[in-house]
Amino acid sequence: MQDDPRSKSDILRTLRHKPSVRSLLVRIRSKLRRTPKLETAESPRLRIPYIPPEVWGIIIQHACLFHHDPLDTSHELSFLESPSTQLATYRASMATKKNLSLVSKQWNALARSFLYEFVWISRAAQAKALARTLLMEYVENLSSSGKFIRRLHIETPALERCAPADLRTILDYSPHICIYSDHHSVQRSVYEDAPDPRCSPEEILKLVAHPKIRRLSWTSYDDVPFELRMAPLGSNLTTRLEYLELSTRSPSLPNLSTILSGSSSSTRGDFEHLQMNVHLPALRALKVSLDNNTFAVLASWDMPSLTNLSVMSSDFSYTGEGFSRFFQAHGAKLLQLELGHSSSALEEYYLTTPQHLLVLQQQNQQQQQPSIPLAEWCPNLREFICSADAEWHWQSPDWIAPHILLPAHPRVELIGIRDINTRLLDDPLTPNDAWSSRSASSEGWETMDDTLFDALMCEDADTPCFPLFEQISSLLRRDAFPALRFVRDLSAESDRLRTVRPHPRVLQFWRKVVARCAEHGVWFEDCTGVNITQRALRRATLPSAEDDIA
Repeated sequence: MQDDPRSKSDILRTLRHKPSVRSLLVRIRSKLRRTPKLETAESPRLRIPYIPPEVWGIIIQHACLFHHDPLDTSHELSFLESPSTQLATYRASMATKKNLSLVSKQWNALARSFLYEFVWISRAAQAKALARTLLMEYVENLSSSGKFIRRLHIETPALERCAPADLRTILDYSPHICIYSDHHSVQRSVYEDAPDPRCSPEEILKLVAHPKIRRLSWTSYDDVPFELRMAPLGSNLTTRLEYLELSTRSPSLPNLSTILSGSSSSTRGDFEHLQMNVHLPALRALKVSLDNNTFAVLASWDMPSLTNLSVMSSDFSYTGEGFSRFFQAHGAKLLQLELGHSSSALEEYYLTTPQHLLVLQQQNQQQQQPSIPLAEWCPNLREFICSADAEWHWQSPDWIAPHILLPAHPRVELIGIRDINTRLLDDPLTPNDAWSSRSASSEGWETMDDTLFDALMCEDADTPCFPLFEQISSLLRRDAFPALRFVRDLSAESDRLRTVRPHPRVLQFWRKVVARCAEHGVWFEDCTGVNITQRALRRATLPSAEDDIA
């Protein structure tokens, strides 16, 4: 039987066109390669778009400013406002900045400027570590982190003060500092044999007193005359300085001429050599803790924009000529004045000072003007800040002045009171453990009912802290402060005593204070400037949500 030629040809044709195993693998691979390409065509809708580094920098900047802006200190020029920057806030902000810098190399470069813009030194080891970092960057020819430092705050315990050499190194590599604060936190010793002249206070001040500085808190640690210690300011480079704080931390006891106001060092002729040619055109707030002679030096300074002043005389020489010279020169420009020494502090000074020094002081004061016309020296004063730690004055037992130097003023509209919490805690009729056991052991007055509240708030009930109540009531006298409209409690602790599970006697005290102020048309405010009302006091007695859960 012969084979069909057509069938053979069909078989050969089929075998010729049948793909081989190799061709099949090539086709499979090509299909696998095409599949990602099809997916990548749709992937741009899912991919994060490209963001320029400038935009990332703005995003990181806003993330770093979540807690606060350390370079914005415009609201801190008033002594009525408490500083917004605290150590806990700083540490929380630094934790956020550190986390952002650890995301990637790009974010690290963008967050570096914010990581170093504000440096708070709370221990001596931190100053040494920062100084070493800046030195090693210079040795290794790296970009210096010191160029990002804008604010340097040094506040350490007494046994953890910074070494002057470390501070000198930090300032050498930080040319753009605009805020510098030293709160008694630099090591200084009068017994050092050969101190480094590069680390002297004058050299440190030269590094800080440059045209970019806006806030300066400076501490003097020795008995060098003030006009010599502050000589670098005579170059008049600090044209943008808005806030200046000057304090002394002398290791030795004051001499006789310092203790006795009106001594031979305070005569009119001896003040001529204390003149300084210092011009601070932008200075608006000045806080000083100095002696009588230093006030005479400040009287010669040119401060045309000065409006806020906080005074704490270190030698109680309020009747000295230096004090009077200063207020006669700058008092007319002042709108806000704080007198740091309370009346009780003055009384304690006179009780603890040796009797023979007091006799010499009284004899010297008899030769000077007995009264201090502070109201005449400061005719445009609008805000006055004093302390609640005042005592009865035997010459005027009917009322207690806010301060012995300013018993009255015709134009003061607001009076701020510090240390009210101290007077409330000293209430003799309140149990000593009542303030520390305001949780479980005092449930009876945490959830105060209406009957008990009304009983405590009646007019016949006794007044807790009666001297403090009379002191506040004395402010309302129209013959003393006819323009008074606001009285403000500047104590944050007092606000907590009043609003967080308050004691009945605290509520009773504040109810009477608010009612007395309302009678005279005066608003009483808390530390944030919010009015205290009877309804707010009643609301503080209601149980909170946390108490209900507990």
